[in-house]
Amino acid sequence: MTSADAPVSPRRYWVETLGCPKNQVDSDKLVGTLAADGYVAASAPEDADLVVVNTCAFVDTARAESVDTILDLEDRKADGAELVVTGCLAERYGDELAEALPEVDQVAGFGVPVTLGPTRRSEFDLLNLPRPASSSPWAYVKIAEGCDRACGFCAIPSFRGPQRSRSIEQILTEVDQLQAAEIVLVAQDLAAYGRDQGRGERAIVPLVRAVAERVDRVRLLYLYPSDLTDELIDTIGDTGVPYFDLSLQHVSRPLLRGMKRWGDGARFAERIEAIRARWPEAAFRSNFIVGYPGETEADHDELIEFVRSQRLDWCGFFSYSEEEGTHAAGLDSTVPAGLMAERLAELTELQDRITAERRDALVGQTVQVLVDRPGVGRTHREAPEIDGVVQVPIDLEVGRIHPVVVRAAIGPDLIASGADT
Repeated sequence: MTSADAPVSPRRYWVETLGCPKNQVDSDKLVGTLAADGYVAASAPEDADLVVVNTCAFVDTARAESVDTILDLEDRKADGAELVVTGCLAERYGDELAEALPEVDQVAGFGVPVTLGPTRRSEFDLLNLPRPASSSPWAYVKIAEGCDRACGFCAIPSFRGPQRSRSIEQILTEVDQLQAAEIVLVAQDLAAYGRDQGRGERAIVPLVRAVAERVDRVRLLYLYPSDLTDELIDTIGDTGVPYFDLSLQHVSRPLLRGMKRWGDGARFAERIEAIRARWPEAAFRSNFIVGYPGETEADHDELIEFVRSQRLDWCGFFSYSEEEGTHAAGLDSTVPAGLMAERLAELTELQDRITAERRDALVGQTVQVLVDRPGVGRTHREAPEIDGVVQVPIDLEVGRIHPVVVRAAIGPDLIASGADT
């Protein structure tokens, strides 16, 4: 056999994903296109011909992590391998990034295909590209891109654009392709699905119902409290996954107005109590910004009291990060970094205690667990990759829902045995 007759080794890729679940969906779409072009997955970045970093640009720490990851993979990749940077950092700071990091072979924004060789400009809509079947029993599905809101702290609309909803048919086709037991619907503004730039009708309820007919579990991440109607609440509860991820951000009314957000602590508490009355097994997650410009000690105390009284299952607390071009970037009355850190620590300690107590309360109960991998599963109370897990018997079948009995709680995690044990 001559060298010309020798089989050609397939090109290998490595994709490193940073940031939120929506970025993971984008990476899955990229993997699908690379596989269609003949690429195969590499076992490590050092073995790849093409290394892709899907970046995050949401806050300072995310941008720093993205740059550190790019530099690390530049050092690790094989000689001759190409390094491509895509995602939010590439879209938001493409020219600056290319100039600052000459070691990067290509900076590809959302509309540029990722591939070896010269850049090919084309209409490249990640949102509706096909994906391979999920490698785990659950999968994220992005139902819309962009956002029509103008929250004072958020720059996402400036580089992700206005909201663009997919059709229900496109989403259901992707759900069928994924072959997952649990589908996690994600978007910047889930409840606004179907109503883009003030046109059209919200269609999140029929979408959730349609997905629920195809899979064992449907989970929604990131709901604005102003759009949480009774119909949507009951639709979520009817799926068997009464998990409410509410985008609250704070509870002080004046501070929320400074954020250009709706609501206050009393309204949020009323809604949470109403959900618990309808669905006693409901689990709640939310995120809060600490140190937004103008946050007073009274504002902080109000947030502390809300967290203490509402006893949400899961909370994330984040220090305010000034984002160029946002409303908040021009505000005075910034909170000193040291005070911000103190407030963050106080809230985190309080929530860790609440989460542990809520997990302890489940000991002795029989719960339904979807087994994600041998020995590890989740009830409806735990979103994948975000919340705690349930340790289960190693012999329970992966990808199926099993009844188990909670025997112990260790912080955010549960330990369970078979229901017949």
